[in-house]
Amino acid sequence: MKHVAPISGIACHGETFIATAGYDNQVILWDARSKQPLNRVVHDHLANQCAFSPDGRLLVSASSDYTARIWEVPSLRLKAALVGHEDDVEMAAFSPDGRSVATCSRDHTIRLFDLTGRCRHVLRGHTADVISISWSADGRSLVSSSDDGSIRRWDAVDGEALDRIDLGGIETDTIALASDGTIFAGDDEGRLTVIDAGGTHALQAHAAGIKRVVWDDRKRWLISLSYDRSVVVWRQEEGRLVRFAASSLPSIIWPRSCAFLGDDRIAFVTFGSSYAVWNHRTGDWDLDGIAPAISLNAVARHGADTYAIGDAGTLLINGRPSTRIGSLCNFLLPFGDAVLTGGQMGQVYDAVSGEMLHQHRSPLNCGTVFTRNGIPHAAIGTYTGEALIFELPESGPPRMVGEVRMHDNAIKGIAANDEYLFSVCATAAAAFHRISDFSLHSYIDRAHDRISNACTSIDDGFASVGRDLKLRLWRDQSAEAYETPHRHSVKCVAASPDRRLIATGSYGGTIAVFDLDKRQWTVERKPTTSGISCIAYDPVSSDFIASSYDGHLYHVGLGAAAVRAAD
Repeated sequence: MKHVAPISGIACHGETFIATAGYDNQVILWDARSKQPLNRVVHDHLANQCAFSPDGRLLVSASSDYTARIWEVPSLRLKAALVGHEDDVEMAAFSPDGRSVATCSRDHTIRLFDLTGRCRHVLRGHTADVISISWSADGRSLVSSSDDGSIRRWDAVDGEALDRIDLGGIETDTIALASDGTIFAGDDEGRLTVIDAGGTHALQAHAAGIKRVVWDDRKRWLISLSYDRSVVVWRQEEGRLVRFAASSLPSIIWPRSCAFLGDDRIAFVTFGSSYAVWNHRTGDWDLDGIAPAISLNAVARHGADTYAIGDAGTLLINGRPSTRIGSLCNFLLPFGDAVLTGGQMGQVYDAVSGEMLHQHRSPLNCGTVFTRNGIPHAAIGTYTGEALIFELPESGPPRMVGEVRMHDNAIKGIAANDEYLFSVCATAAAAFHRISDFSLHSYIDRAHDRISNACTSIDDGFASVGRDLKLRLWRDQSAEAYETPHRHSVKCVAASPDRRLIATGSYGGTIAVFDLDKRQWTVERKPTTSGISCIAYDPVSSDFIASSYDGHLYHVGLGAAAVRAAD
């Protein structure tokens, strides 16, 4: 019993139980003393976060299947399904008395449920995805944070909005609420904001976005966890946060979620089969028994070979292990004789040789190649909004030649043609930068209605996809929008070499192909129940090949041929 894809959420009940929620749809209950799994249940889609009731008798899990579910502990027998959200449920939390559950969702709402699954209130007001919630100590109110750059306080009894705190439009992924009403917020610029009776105070705590803050009211301690690959433990003294423990994160740690485990330890989610533990007093990490996840995040054709890579950081060539990068990798980009890759550690590698080419301060997401002044170049998109520019010299490995600031948030996709670099962002924005001098040509704040996930080049323009389930064709900086057949967020997109066909893949495991000449969808396949992470065109078979979070590659026939495993 183990996870086979990244673990997204974690919760502890004292030093007795640990629960983990994973991108393999599983929720696993562990014995915290022995680190042995006790039971598991499965959602219909990604399990994002989980939380225990105050007495530890119940567990709630939040999922991208648009539900949260309450389970009895330790049997994990289903007690109630919390339904009604119209998009991913990012977080769920029990009230202090254990009688209610609050859920927050990418449908911009918060819902309050009783333990039977009855929805008592729907809290509306946020104008973007609601990512984090926290109850007040008396259970009569709660606070929420959203991608709309605000924190809101709500009356949990009647469901009315009480207060709106503007954080200047900066996306705030995580909040925690102390018993005295102090709010701790971590944002995408690495700042910790403390909001108390004395006002609002900001502290530059990290070099990249803060993904999780966790508060222990008894000890007056706060954890901040960041995409700069560090964790910091703070102690509140006389109204100030004082840093007293910190560590860089081992490569297998995903800086997305953590939880206090007793007085000396913190449990962390990983890209592997189990959770990790850090003793912040001794500085020791316990990584025993964590096997790398099998998920594949990228696929590419290079010469006559199929390359794939994923959470384990091992390059696969035609299905056989080759170079060991050693950390999660998000993309593969053929570039001359090299194949560029990188991911959570912010390191750019040549996946063929294993040579590290550059160290960036934040994780890496995607890449594209282009020609500038007759010289091959590559652009790598980062979580902090820069594109790292590489040049291919006449001899020797690719070399870093500069950075281009493209967005204020993570670059989710980047593509190039003869004239422009086109990029899409986690804020749902898109940008056109001139290749000639990398200057900004145009910026579209709402290129998609929700997060833009990927893009590719087509004749005379670009195509992009996102969480709004739309395919957009960009020509002359304006877009045609087409509904896709997908029911879940569209993760990836690729075009055939003749630019006539566009293939798209979703987190729900579906692949659909759009014919640009006919302006219609001609192929729809579902090779897996796991998400499709990347799509590339295979010139040998003249069809598309897709990588999946289930660790497999799939060929997708463009005619009557069925999907077949490529590995």
